[in-house]
Amino acid sequence: MKLHRYGRAAAILSVASLALVACGEANNPGGENANGGDGENGGETSEVQGTLSGGGSSAQEAAMTAWTNGFTSVAPEAQVNYASVGSGSGREGFLGGEYDFAGSDAAMDDGEWEQSQEVCGPDGAFHIPSYISPIAAAYNVEGIDGTLNLDADTLARIFTGDITSWDDEAIAEHNPDLDLPDTPITVVHRADDSGTTENFTEYLEAAAPDVWEWEADGAWPAEVSSESAQQTSGVVDLTTSTDGAITYADASQIGGLDSVAVQVGEEYVEYSPEAAAQAVASSSPVEGQAPNNMAVELDRETEESGAYPIVLVAYNIFCNEYPEQETVDLVKAFGEYVVSEDGQSTAESAAGNAPMSDELRDQALEALDQISAAE
Repeated sequence: MKLHRYGRAAAILSVASLALVACGEANNPGGENANGGDGENGGETSEVQGTLSGGGSSAQEAAMTAWTNGFTSVAPEAQVNYASVGSGSGREGFLGGEYDFAGSDAAMDDGEWEQSQEVCGPDGAFHIPSYISPIAAAYNVEGIDGTLNLDADTLARIFTGDITSWDDEAIAEHNPDLDLPDTPITVVHRADDSGTTENFTEYLEAAAPDVWEWEADGAWPAEVSSESAQQTSGVVDLTTSTDGAITYADASQIGGLDSVAVQVGEEYVEYSPEAAAQAVASSSPVEGQAPNNMAVELDRETEESGAYPIVLVAYNIFCNEYPEQETVDLVKAFGEYVVSEDGQSTAESAAGNAPMSDELRDQALEALDQISAAE
């Protein structure tokens, strides 16, 4: 029986969208900008002023820090404050008027979007995909070094607590060349409402439906007893300090932990930006929300060679309508910086994301251009 439901995770369009390409004219450092002029070294500066407040995904934290610092360098009179509170809390704060924008690793569901019309005008809020990143099933087991091979059912049985020891026959079947220890398994999950949890449980639901009995949710199922910690840094720290522990986290933030190669078709696929790209190639747009919405749904059951299906997309969620023109100008300028070549390259260096394509950047700029001030 399916027990929980809290929206669906989503991802951007295609493998092509992951190539690093030249920035669109609106963000060309050598070009012209209605908001500013030439800065040092021929780069643009923006004349926007004020402070934006955002909150949400802790998986986005490294990229967001890079973006907020980079934005200040091109908009010296502007500041962006971001609270790494988790995707669910970020969306909640955004819908409650606490934040000007939210960072989320899962798209708003239809109920949340309808709620956004109360604070964002008749077209509500919309999503801009900022980067995609694989989610690693990361572990710390003395005696196992490097990559461990697992299929979806075995991974799901570990996270449900059905498999309790690292030398279990189901694990050994996929790793015949390893001498597995009898170390007890400690599952570590996110304690906070998390887009990473929603993406990970959506994969388990789709790829191991006979084992994982719960629908995708930002909250870990209460029926599955395991250890927990707050935010990405918390689960990584707890796993790192616990022999026999396994967790799930944005792959860019697992530090020295080892990770699982997931069986896809007849092969085992390790995480990488390129492998994550293969998994989003068959995604489809989310219907029924804002006209300029850019959220799409992932194919978690892909058997495409080289695809790594445990993927999250980090979105920035903005209003289509803000009360003041000053906020509109700030939001547009920040959003344009995030999707610019410089913004994407900066985040790639900081967080290991796969930058967006020229085509996707153009779509994002068109979506951002529709933001307006309330009349």
